[in-house]
Amino acid sequence: MTHVELLDETIRDGQQSLWGMRIQAGMILPIADALDRTGFRVIDCTGSQYFEVLTKYVREDPWAGLDLIRAALRTTPLRAGMRCNAAVSFGITPDALMQTWMRRLNEHGMRSFWIYDTLFDIGRFASLARIAKEYGSEVAGTVFYTESPVHTDDYLAGKAREIAAVPEIDTVLLYDTGGVLSLDRLRTLVPRIVEAAGDKPVELHANNIMATSGLMYVEGVKHGIRILHTASRPLANGVSVPSTESVVRNIELMGWTHDIDKSLLPPVAEHFRGVAETAGFPHDPVSEYDLFNATHQVPGGMAGTLRNQLEQHGMAHRLDEVLAETGRVREELGWPIMATPLSQLVGTQAVLNIVTGQRYGMIPDEIIAYAAGHYGQPPAPIDPDVLDRIRVQPRAEHIFSHPPEQPTLDELHQRYGTHGDDDELILRALLPESDIRAMRAAGPVRRDFPLASPEVAEITALMRSARTAYVRVATEAYALELRR
Repeated sequence: MTHVELLDETIRDGQQSLWGMRIQAGMILPIADALDRTGFRVIDCTGSQYFEVLTKYVREDPWAGLDLIRAALRTTPLRAGMRCNAAVSFGITPDALMQTWMRRLNEHGMRSFWIYDTLFDIGRFASLARIAKEYGSEVAGTVFYTESPVHTDDYLAGKAREIAAVPEIDTVLLYDTGGVLSLDRLRTLVPRIVEAAGDKPVELHANNIMATSGLMYVEGVKHGIRILHTASRPLANGVSVPSTESVVRNIELMGWTHDIDKSLLPPVAEHFRGVAETAGFPHDPVSEYDLFNATHQVPGGMAGTLRNQLEQHGMAHRLDEVLAETGRVREELGWPIMATPLSQLVGTQAVLNIVTGQRYGMIPDEIIAYAAGHYGQPPAPIDPDVLDRIRVQPRAEHIFSHPPEQPTLDELHQRYGTHGDDDELILRALLPESDIRAMRAAGPVRRDFPLASPEVAEITALMRSARTAYVRVATEAYALELRR
């Protein structure tokens, strides 16, 4: 009898893809007990970008919020994402800080990690996995799926074999961030990945951008995958992963078994739908099959970022043009996998190419660092003409000749004046001090979130209708100031 385990992505990839990582601890805590008792193998919980957004935009202490969530989710292991060579920023994080980041997440109760590097530095996988094992934590090593002339079945299966050979890695995660894995390709690739993983289970995470991920999950289990990533229906589908509700139903229709208590799925969904409606967040998106997505392979959450960048220039109507340009830039930069941080670098370059009207007339330092090999070896050679344009940039010579520094932990504490406080060091090393001060000034983490009130409804309506750059409203009940 085939048994399938589910990993919950509601409060990590679901809200990252649909809510821009704006979820707060108080939005999770009221339903945490039900989520904890649902029967998930693991609940994916946090990552470095989430820390950045909480501090910069939500003004919530990410460490304090994480502690509250861990205390409320008492039984199910919590997972954190770990990019091998960078924590919060899109630049390169010193190894000493990455190792400290792993230790601190474990100290705060994380017991499962998915480790990844878009350029497959397996040595860094192993280094971080060894630290996780000091705490008895589970580690998943990630093979990103993408379509390119480089990322063949042989290439991806070879990476899976290298990852599975690391003794401290427990599972191999096949991650289709662009949702472009087709049925035909799955039938050739997944058996190779499963074979390469040996006795280590294979997980599948497929964002439902093309409306086919539910089918990929069923077919994946047929070919040996035993762990599927899902989310509660309000935060599922669209650019998120398939819903737990639909996947459980399909598992049962196939005659397979699972550990999910279906009676707890409706209250969890009702809660997060209420949060979305109150906060003005999208929910219950519909996925449609659109072949255009396969041309650029931009992750779902990043499409919103590109749209925001264009809106700043009054060019939101050119999003499709930017997405097409993103596919072209990706090819010219050697077919990097479209996942953080390289997807953001490729997308930003595409925006600059469109906004300025001159391809590669303006090139960010991060693209130069990528060409210099600071992120690792590109999958294929960079287009010679594009490389020439990169090399003549004003800062190119300096960046090429100065690889990222590697200070010790003591040197980092001395630099930031954090006196051995590792949690504080991580925040200060990776975020502007002004954002940290503003976050602390906002007060303690809220433990609840108002799901309904006349004031909230009035404010939400105003936020949706306001079109000017500045709005201020004052009543006896509240004072509201909006700045665009």
